Amino acid sequence: MELTKSEQISAPFQGMVGLPVVRQLGLLIGLAASIAIGVAVVLWSQTPDYDVLYSQVTGKDAQAMAEVLERNRIDYRIDHNSGALMVESGKLSDAKLKLAAENLPNASGEGFELIDKDQGFGSSSFIQTVRYQRAQEGELARTIMAIGAVSNARVHLAIPKESAFVRNKREPTASVMVKLSPGRSLQKQQIAAITHLVASSIPNLETSQVTVVDDRGRLLSSKTENELLGLTTTQFEYTRKLEKTYMDRIERLLSPLVGMDGVRAQVTAELDFTRTESTQESFNPDLPALRSEQSVEEQSTGSAIAGGIPGALSNEPPGQAVAPEDATGQGAASTLSKGSEKTRKRSIRNFELDKTISHIRHSMGGIRKLSVAVVLDVKESVAEDGTVASVPYTDEEVTRFTSIVKEAVGFNQLRGDTVNVINAAFLPVAQLEEIPAIPMWEQAWFWSVLKQVAAAALVLFLILGILRPIMRSLAVPPKKVMITEDGEEISEDQLTLSGGGSPRLPKPSTYEDNLNIAKQLASQEPKRVAQVVKGWLDQ
Repeated sequence: MELTKSEQISAPFQGMVGLPVVRQLGLLIGLAASIAIGVAVVLWSQTPDYDVLYSQVTGKDAQAMAEVLERNRIDYRIDHNSGALMVESGKLSDAKLKLAAENLPNASGEGFELIDKDQGFGSSSFIQTVRYQRAQEGELARTIMAIGAVSNARVHLAIPKESAFVRNKREPTASVMVKLSPGRSLQKQQIAAITHLVASSIPNLETSQVTVVDDRGRLLSSKTENELLGLTTTQFEYTRKLEKTYMDRIERLLSPLVGMDGVRAQVTAELDFTRTESTQESFNPDLPALRSEQSVEEQSTGSAIAGGIPGALSNEPPGQAVAPEDATGQGAASTLSKGSEKTRKRSIRNFELDKTISHIRHSMGGIRKLSVAVVLDVKESVAEDGTVASVPYTDEEVTRFTSIVKEAVGFNQLRGDTVNVINAAFLPVAQLEEIPAIPMWEQAWFWSVLKQVAAAALVLFLILGILRPIMRSLAVPPKKVMITEDGEEISEDQLTLSGGGSPRLPKPSTYEDNLNIAKQLASQEPKRVAQVVKGWLDQ
């Protein structure tokens, strides 16, 4: 059974015409599948690799970021399982720059741009207050995210409503949630900086009312911490800084003499952080000065007064007066007793002495004692035969180095400072192993090239190994079968005599018989034989 007539089909598909319908359908399906696989492989090889741009983004940020990427013609994908936003590997940096220019991702929320939005006709004072508080929280979160160790931050403000009664007054509080970058941590100073930053941004907010928590649920700011702990940390850092200064000074002085790697120094400093204040008041009695003087002199004159033994007789009134006979009054003067006189003097002098009042505050961080230890490596000496030998320093050289170290650190024997310089051979420094080169299969470009090569090899295999044999088999025309008078089938490649009514030659049994029959046919019908041979060559 044939689908179409052989005369209407071109030569390449004549071989397919002679096949059954099932085999024709199978060949067509296989041919179409091979072409589809080839096309899919080519498309797969041209598909770029995608890298994660941001692992966790909110829905609002993802929509805004997708618009920016589409505007800049950057292909992106969103992983539905993890929610990560991925872009092409070669455009990862470009995508981050484009998103940063648009202030994305904005996971910390909006800031004061909330106020610029349309508030609507029915906006109340409560909504405006809440919107302003949200704007403050967003701005504080953005500021905290500027710290390198913080990847994301959220701020919650609890600002109570002001009351006219002092008794009902409540203090505002704040909470800060920070998400740290991988492998990063916040130091005590950074935590204190965040606390003071939030407290300074909100009126009447104390630093003790600010709580800082990280993304692992750990409390970073503790209210039980006092100033003494911070002062102790500062004192420790100051001590280490002073010791490092002395060590660097010693190594810079001795390195030109013993070599860059020939000296090691350690300094231990005992500092006095005691805060002492004293007030002293002193007087100088040798330099008095008269500040003021007050003199009082009293003199009184009066008549005779009663005298004698106190009692009734001394208190009797005088007797009856007798008129004097002498008018001149001499007799009267002689009869009257003379009046008493009294004089009193008082003098007050105030002197100003030289007084000095001094208020002394002793500085903190004074050096109590220095302990210096210096180790010198042995020096190398070249012998006459060219061999290199290690020779220790002499006692005179060590003494000279000790004097240099004492001058460098400001040695004070009264303070109890100690300096010890010894000479010992250093252990050889182990050579660092070279970093092995990254294998070719771990390079970023290797898998991309391998992907292209594998796709090309698969396409060539489909073309040369599957499609070409199928097309060649379809191009071979089917063999024509002839039926003889006695009912036997003879194919086209079986030669017959062209004489009319001549019997068909029997099939040969040996190679010699075949050769003789072929020679006989070639001599009788050379044209027919030439056509058969030509058909063989075409195949």
